Amino acid sequence: MKFISTRGQTPPLGFRDAVATGLAPDGGLFLPETLPDLSGRLAGWAGLGYADLCFEFMRVFATDLPAATLRPLVDQSYRGFEDPAIAPLRPLAPGLQVLELFHGPTLAFKDFALQLLGQLYGQQCRDRGETINVLGATSGDTGAAAIHGLLGRPGTAIFILYPDGRVSPLQERQMACTGADNVYALAVEGTFDDAQAALKEVFGDQAFRTAHRLSAVNSINLARVLAQCVYYLYAWLRLPAAERADVEFVVPTGNFGNVLAGWLLQQMGVPIGGFRIATNQNDILYRLFTTGEYRVADVKPSLAPSMDIQVASNFERFLYYRVGRDPARVRAVMEQFRATGACRFSDWDHAGFTASRCDDAEIPGIIRRVHRDYGYVTDPHTACAFKDLTPGRSRVVLATASPAKFPETIRAAIGIEPTHPALEALKSRPVVKHRLRAAKGPIQDFIAAHAV
Repeated sequence: MKFISTRGQTPPLGFRDAVATGLAPDGGLFLPETLPDLSGRLAGWAGLGYADLCFEFMRVFATDLPAATLRPLVDQSYRGFEDPAIAPLRPLAPGLQVLELFHGPTLAFKDFALQLLGQLYGQQCRDRGETINVLGATSGDTGAAAIHGLLGRPGTAIFILYPDGRVSPLQERQMACTGADNVYALAVEGTFDDAQAALKEVFGDQAFRTAHRLSAVNSINLARVLAQCVYYLYAWLRLPAAERADVEFVVPTGNFGNVLAGWLLQQMGVPIGGFRIATNQNDILYRLFTTGEYRVADVKPSLAPSMDIQVASNFERFLYYRVGRDPARVRAVMEQFRATGACRFSDWDHAGFTASRCDDAEIPGIIRRVHRDYGYVTDPHTACAFKDLTPGRSRVVLATASPAKFPETIRAAIGIEPTHPALEALKSRPVVKHRLRAAKGPIQDFIAAHAV
């Protein structure tokens, strides 16, 4: 299988090269040249454990990676998860379940993709005899998960940009207290969007990128999105047959990558009923799917910091399909957005999506209500997904992070302070971070001085 850029000006690549490249040289994002039809495989995949299902799914795409090589990479990726189900479904009420995605090493859904991506990077280093330098930007959970996927791995260095003072204290400690020599937590001025814009500038410098063997770990990386498809498929296969075609997955999202993975699976022939996009007060996706306008606004720090985003990277992948797979139209829309900060779609098709937004003032009350009604403790991001849910159809809410990562918010809402041993251990370790401007020059200088 080959992978193409949404902007159409990069030659098609195989899976391994697309993963190693990350962001396409033309500034676009990689997608399969043709989406496979999985409908004929679903019956045979029912009942598989998580790692087995992930292997079967990923081998459809990783056709240039021998099955004998891929299998142990997948197995190793999910050995560090605490729950034997990996992604357990928890029933809360008839027609309402929670898909818990926080049982990995860093207690957030990003572990599902980034544990596998770390294994793929390690295999690349072994096969090619090369080192690799990985760069990412995070609004909270991605950075910790990416770091843990590459922690101490020979031949790699990882550089994570994050907005200084705009992630939770425990999220920062997960990035800045590892003690690993190949990890660099880069605290930049401004917002996540500033960090992400600087990252794209660095990747846009092809000479620098090549010289330092730079790869992207953000959800702009193809492997991230494909690996996230698997937990939707795993959950869907465990639903009663009568609920599958109508089920709505309710997804807290800021960068659009999490919900895009489910939508792509639907386009591959898995009959999912629909998707509900749950945003916090940084609501660019809510506004897009309710008004047809994609417009940047100021980022407001919130109780759900991983969604404090106003430029959703993975929107470009969705756009590619919504404009009829026309790279020229994608380039025109993205250029307009870059120049003006907005684009309007007069014929916008919601494509099976609904959307909600949740202000900071509402989050504690939702945490209280969910705890009162279901005896369930939810983190602030997942709380946003419980906004305005009406009865009448089967729903699966994606629980994207452990409540233990946000103890202050949970304590203030319900008087309980959740803890986790891995997080408690971080509190006694020194924070090692490097403050930089969110600009191409300072970031490149730092990478050049510390690259492997």
